[in-house]
Amino acid sequence: MNIEHRMLQAISKSPLADRLDLVALTGWSRGAVYEGVRRLVDDGLAESVPHSSPILPPTRRFLPTSEGIRALAEIQRIDVEAALRIFPVSEEHRRLLTARLDAVATTYRIADAVCDAAGPVEIRWPRGAPQDADAALPGGRVLRIVRIGRSADRTSTAKRLWRLAETAGGSAALVVVSDDFRARHTRRLLARSPAVAFVALEEHAAHASADEPVWSMPSAVSPVDLRTIVGSIGPAMPTSRNPEAGRASLPPRIELDDADEHTPGWLLPAVLKPSEKAAVDLMHDWPWAAPEQLGRLLGVRRSRTSQIVRRLLELGIARRFRVSGRTVLALSDRGIALVGRRDRVSVGALRKRWSADGIEDGDAPDWRDAAGSRARQLLRNIDHTRAVHVFVASFARQARRRSFEIVQIDPPAKASRYFRSGAKLRSVQPDAYLAVRRGDELKPFFLEWERRAVRPATMAARIAPYVRYFSTSDPLDDHGAAPVVLVVFEDRAAQSRFLRIAREEMQRAGARVPLLVSRRNLTDEKGPLAPIWRSVDGGRLRPPFNAV
Repeated sequence: MNIEHRMLQAISKSPLADRLDLVALTGWSRGAVYEGVRRLVDDGLAESVPHSSPILPPTRRFLPTSEGIRALAEIQRIDVEAALRIFPVSEEHRRLLTARLDAVATTYRIADAVCDAAGPVEIRWPRGAPQDADAALPGGRVLRIVRIGRSADRTSTAKRLWRLAETAGGSAALVVVSDDFRARHTRRLLARSPAVAFVALEEHAAHASADEPVWSMPSAVSPVDLRTIVGSIGPAMPTSRNPEAGRASLPPRIELDDADEHTPGWLLPAVLKPSEKAAVDLMHDWPWAAPEQLGRLLGVRRSRTSQIVRRLLELGIARRFRVSGRTVLALSDRGIALVGRRDRVSVGALRKRWSADGIEDGDAPDWRDAAGSRARQLLRNIDHTRAVHVFVASFARQARRRSFEIVQIDPPAKASRYFRSGAKLRSVQPDAYLAVRRGDELKPFFLEWERRAVRPATMAARIAPYVRYFSTSDPLDDHGAAPVVLVVFEDRAAQSRFLRIAREEMQRAGARVPLLVSRRNLTDEKGPLAPIWRSVDGGRLRPPFNAV
């Protein structure tokens, strides 16, 4: 079998791998892989799509054309129908994998490191399984690779991990998540599971070698490397590998020239640039944000923000509205579907929460027209929503100017924390969660923007969940450092009254909440990281970092 035929088999087993992935997966030299791929493309047996993400550099990812699949069937001495079912190269499989291209790219990077630790690895892409992919190692060992996306909530994450534990066939699972808090939450879920699993941040797992200790077991303190993991696992339980059911059609050629709103949604991950993907995530997190706030959260200039927004509008991913005389942005249903398919989250469930469908253009849209329940709620309270957007955007901008590392900025839907207090499940539901790092010191914050808490009883009710939360060990367990609660009021009188009531409630409960209070005019004028905050202990104004 010549190199071209062998290369065709390799990209058919591992569609959408790039050339460096193919070097690792095949064990061939870089020159042989590059030459084999070039020949396939020149002969019309393979094609490629561009890809880049916020955590991976630009590259081209290869897959067989319909002519290549026919040639593959001839090489394997099987019919085309059998080839489409044995290899993950059908049009249906291609759409699924391309719609999850960021996850596919991360999976291949992890597989590259596994190859270094274990030798030849075969990547399998099961459809409808809780894992994204299986990495089949020598000796009957199988590593299941699972990516928990940014838009996955607590419930969907728990259900998916439960399905993973209930499904036989893997030696261990490698679970990648987007941030530190979700890593801790995932480890707690897995600690109650019989599955053998290891958790890592996606940005670390995608770049780590086989010898870098970035993986953690649910109950272990010290992280481990992939070489140690591979050496510790045994053979997986045998499972039958039947050909994929369902339709299996020959794929047409991929057309990416002049992408616009008519480009198929499953191709968008190959069309979008990293900054545009980051903007999509921010629009999903912060619907009804103004372009200015979006640019500050992205950390780009106004001209670049305009380019990104224009591109997302042209592709039909975003929509622009006029609310109270100001331009605001939200994802379209097409953009919501992009996020859901990428993260393997129910698109229908996301639309029920976040869809702006039903809102007409105009200067005074009716919040009742928004199809999504949370989008509707945020639009109904647009003054409060806008104030939070301004605060977090200013926080991000000021943090970069002061050389803080922005670890995380989460909207209300992701900022909620659940904990046990006595026999009851309680929660704190802030308006935002923010975390920055300076050197080795991490400082997390909860934001509470108060416009209605003006009466003593209402103020006491606002501080009560935090008093209960900080009476437990959960704050430190959840974040790795005790979060500071930032409370912003509209006027000085409410600020002073709240400090007094918060102090009384803490004394009554015998718990201390790291609490700082300020006013809107100060956060707007000087920025959230300036010395504008007062603590319950009184004293001079101070900055929030190291203030409590």
